[in-house]
Formats: sequence, C-alpha cells, structure tokens
Amino acid sequence: MTLFDDLFSYDALEQVLSEHAQLHAMLRFEAALSIAEARAAVIPEKAANAIARQCQTISLDPKAISKQAALSGNLAIPLVKALTESVSQQDKDAARFVHWGATSQDAIDTAFLLQAREILSLIDSDLARLADSLALLAEHHIDTPCVARTWMQQALPTTFGVIVAGWLDGIHRHRTRIRELRPRLLVLQFGGAVGTLAALRDKGPTVAKHLAAELQLSLPTIPWHTHRDRIAELATFLGLLTGTLGKIARDISLRTQTEIAELSEPVTEGRGGSSTMPHKRNPVTCAVVLAAATRAPGLVSAVLAAMPQEYERGLGAWQAEWETLPDLLRISAGALHHLAEMLPGLEVNPERMRQNIENSKGLIFAEAVSMALADRMGKMPAHLIMEAASKQALAGNRHLKDVLLSEPKLRGHLTAADLESLFDPRNYLGSAAEFVRNVVNAARSFKQSD
Repeated sequence: MTLFDDLFSYDALEQVLSEHAQLHAMLRFEAALSIAEARAAVIPEKAANAIARQCQTISLDPKAISKQAALSGNLAIPLVKALTESVSQQDKDAARFVHWGATSQDAIDTAFLLQAREILSLIDSDLARLADSLALLAEHHIDTPCVARTWMQQALPTTFGVIVAGWLDGIHRHRTRIRELRPRLLVLQFGGAVGTLAALRDKGPTVAKHLAAELQLSLPTIPWHTHRDRIAELATFLGLLTGTLGKIARDISLRTQTEIAELSEPVTEGRGGSSTMPHKRNPVTCAVVLAAATRAPGLVSAVLAAMPQEYERGLGAWQAEWETLPDLLRISAGALHHLAEMLPGLEVNPERMRQNIENSKGLIFAEAVSMALADRMGKMPAHLIMEAASKQALAGNRHLKDVLLSEPKLRGHLTAADLESLFDPRNYLGSAAEFVRNVVNAARSFKQSD
C-alpha cells in the first residue's frame, strides 16, 4: 500500500525505509564483515575485497528475496545465498568466506540500526526546525492574551506565547532524549549463532572491534540477540515523541474550530478543502499527526511485548519487530516532518483570541477578583461572594463586572477602578512571560551546544 505515502510520510524517509535500502544496509554489513575479518587475519584480504566489491555492485530483486524469505524465515538467508553466488562468479575461493562466522540476526539487526541511524538524523533535523519555529512563535506572542481552557471550558486568561512555550518545552525534551538515545541504541549486533562467536575461535572480539569501527557503531560488551531493551527504548522514544506531536496537533485543531477560530493552518492551493463543502478549511496536518498519535501506542506496545524472547534466539517475538518498527518510524518521523513544515505558516488571530476572552461576560476573571478580595476580607468570604455573583451573572446573562458594581458587600473593599483593572486580561497573566523566556532560552542554549 503506497497510496497514502505522501500524506503520512515523505520522500527522504521512504528512501531510507525502502526495500532496496533495507537490502543495501544488509549488504553494507556483509561488506564490512569481510573487511573486518581480513584485518583480523581471519579471511584472506583478496577474498574480502572480492566480497566487498560484489556487495556494492550486486543487483538484488526484492520480490525474489521476499519469496525465498517466506520459506527460509528471514531475509538474510536468501540475501547471503545470492551474494555468495555473485561472488562465486568472480572468485570461487572468495565465495566460501561470505557471511563467515556470522548469523542471520547479526545482519538483520545491524542493518536495521544503520537505517535507524539515518532516520534519527532526519528526526533530529526536523525537531530542530520545529523548535526554531516554536521559539519564534512563542516570542512573537509572549504578550498575546487568550483563553486558557480546562475540562474543555474557559478557565482563566493566559497568553498564546505560554501555550506555544509548552509545546516547545516538550520538543526540547525530545531533542535531549534523542541525544541520549543514540549511544545506547547504535551498538553493533554481532554474536554468531548463539552469541559466543565460536566460529571465529579466538578472533571474535577482534573482528567485532573492526566491524564496529567500519560501520561506525559502538562495540557492545556482549552480543545482545534476545536482549531487546535498546530496540524497545527506540520504540518508546518514538511513542513519546508522537504523543507530544499529537498534543500540539490537538491544541491547534481545537483552536481552528469555526466557533473558536483562533488559529488556522496555512492556505495553499488544494489544501484542506472538502469534496462537497467549498467553504471548508480542514486542518489536514493536524489530522495526519493525530492519526499517527492514535496508531503509535499500539505499535510501541507490540515492541514492548516482544521483549521477553526465548533463550539465545527469539521465536516469533523478534520477527514481530520487522514490520512494526518501520511502521512506527514512518508514522512518527512523518508526523514530525509534516508538523515542522506546517508550523511556520500557522495563522494566528489575536483579535479572535481577545473576543473569546470577552465571550464569558467577565466570568473568566472571577478568580482574579476573588484573590484581590481575599487580600481584604479572607479567602472563604471572598470565594462565597464571587460564587454567588457568578451564579447571578449566569442566571441573568449579565456581565460579571456589572453584577459586582452593584454588590454592596464589595463596598469599602474594591472600587470601580479596581474592578476595571481586574477585568483586564493583561493584569492576570502571572509569570507567563517569564516562563516563555525560560523555555525559549533553554531551547536556544541547546541549539548552541549542538
């Protein structure tokens, strides 16, 4: 199924996850293995060169490999067979050293790590782009008042800047996570049949050292065939990332609703239209990100469920990762990319934000007045007065300020001028601006440390 690739993925990502890319990564492992074994004097240098050359020039048919894998149980077996035949046509003696001392899982897991490394670079780049866009947006709207909502209801005034800073803070944590994840994840898988490298006799650790260096992967202290915490950590990172992206998309999409109309996705030809309603401006990017956030937890749980693998080589659980991980990488990195592309063009409507503040007829300022009154008469008496006034305003469809101006219990405590100030959203924003500056500064300091 490729019909939805452009909606949920993008070209650079698909190139890394393609069938050809996966087979190429496995061939990179085989070429590096031969070079490493030659350096350790395990196989002749001439044989290693012949194998490495064929790894670069061989043309593999993914469909043929797939059909053979259905019988053999994995991709490595038919790939190694095809490579051996190709090497044999050039150098029959070299052909016997193809895949020497390795096992299928070594090739498959290490190839996946090579692909994952490229995708992590794509993710890191898009995280940086998204962080830059969010930092600019937060700064620009550091003083733009808007409604904060709790339980889907209007609560208190806030600023759009502090909302965006909350998004940015989450993205900043993911940039930290990906930096921490890389050294734990990008570790060579090479253990031979059962993780002892017995086929290489006493040269196993030396070959592993050269192989890790050749592939620019870290060298583990021990092979890790059925110890999948590294893979599970990647999956959970992707799940956390996609959840944060979903939070951002949920916030944006709610504010694009006609009745709220505080935000809009950018307008481009053919974007966000309806097949029957010409007036529609659908938040397409938000839909893509929310779809990814809906799917990701199930994929993450599948990887976590695959962790308790049997003995030294797993049966079924390891195989469950093969399609799950690429799907998870695709939707997570795809969602991030599309959000990073859309954010610079996000349309913000400060006037509508101000109108929405006024829609509550002053009830959004009830806490502000209550706290000011509490300074003068105590918290509970102030709360009871404001609770009664709020009910009166709702029942009579009146502005809360008008109700309070005629409330005798306020006399001697709050003047009309006091109330005028308390009903100005700019005067009840607390430390919003400071929080925005803290987050933006942290994000920019991280960028400078890259």
